[in-house]
Parts: sequence; C-alpha cells; structure tokens
Amino acid sequence: METKGHLVLLGYGDVGKSIVNILAGGPFRFIVVDSNEKVFENVDFEHLVGNGADEEVLIAAGVKTASFEFVALNDDTNVIFATLISRSLNPEITIVARANSVKSIDKIYKAGADYVGSLSIIAGQLLAKMTANCVGKSCRLDEDIMLYDGIEIEKHRVEKGSFLDNKSIEDLDLERQIGCTIIGIERGKLIITTIKRQTTIKAGDMIAVVGSSKQISEFKERYLD
Repeated sequence: METKGHLVLLGYGDVGKSIVNILAGGPFRFIVVDSNEKVFENVDFEHLVGNGADEEVLIAAGVKTASFEFVALNDDTNVIFATLISRSLNPEITIVARANSVKSIDKIYKAGADYVGSLSIIAGQLLAKMTANCVGKSCRLDEDIMLYDGIEIEKHRVEKGSFLDNKSIEDLDLERQIGCTIIGIERGKLIITTIKRQTTIKAGDMIAVVGSSKQISEFKERYLD
C-alpha cells in the first residue's frame, strides 16, 4: 500500500465507476475505497472496504504516499472530512473532489481540495484525459481540457532558454504567485504526475497547467510570451 505515486479513489458509485473505466486501461496503480462490500463483487482491481472519511482507512489506502486522490462520495459531509484528513496526511497530494450540492463547494475547497466539481461533472476527467493516450510506458498529455467552474488544463512546451528551465516547483511557487498549478510533466516517453516541491522543470518538457482562464493567461504572459 505504500508505493509512491499511486491514485486513491474514494467512492465506487456512478462517478467512481466512470473513473475506474478509464484508469483500468492506463499505466497507473490505483486503489478504490467504498464502504459497501457488495460493489466490489467480481472486480479485478485493487480495492479496500471502509469509510473513505475514516483516517485509518485512508492510511490503509496509502494516502500518505499517493499523488492523486479523487473524492467521489455521496455525502458532502464525508467529502469534507475525507478531504480534510487527506490533506493533513499528505500536504502534497492533488485532491479532486465531487460536490453533491453547489452549496458545499466552498467548504470542500476550504477543507483542502485543489479542484471541486459539481455532481454533473466527472472529476476523473482531470487525470483521465492525461492517461487516455498511454500505451505501455509511452504516454502523452492530451489536448487542452476545459474542466468545470472555469477551470481548465493547458499544455505548454518549455523551450531552451525559458525562465522555467531548471526551475523547481518550489522556486516558481505558482500557487501563491498566480494561483495555477503544474499537475503533469511529459518528458520524452515518461509522464510524471507525482509533482513535488523539489520537482524540476527542464527544457523540452511538456507541462500540464491547471487553473482558471485568467490564471493560465497570466502564466503564459509571465513565463511563455
């Protein structure tokens, strides 16, 4: 359970199943958590029966060393608790959560989620679009993606001589400076989704940047133009 960089999915309802359908064909290790043992009958992926809002269950699922977490629970109180606990256990994890009620979106953000989608949006598209074009160990980032609530992903090539070349995530501090986040790096045939403060960007990298249209525009204006 302690392999670094895996994905944790909390909730195996309709949204969770949609996410698994995409992840199952990709190269990433993932584990699904749900309190209903029956939903895991006849499945062949790694799973854990338990409450996704319980700290012991989250630890057992390896949240401390996971790179991504999708919170697709049916109750927003549980979504908030799961997000809060997960953020406490792993400050570097990227958390994408589903809000069952629009009224809960702000609370889920305050609990520590990076991105929150409403019920009608499958949060899994954040990573699904990044993994859909993986064959074996060869992966590429998909086209620019519009997500939800004005959030989108764009990919950009880091040219030689760019200000970004040889800069670490900590050096750039994009979340504080602009508000956007680098969530993926394509380096040759390698795709990196475990982005840490010490991760360094290099010339030739294709980076995936997540943020609002305004934030991404500012990022391009400041670092790419």
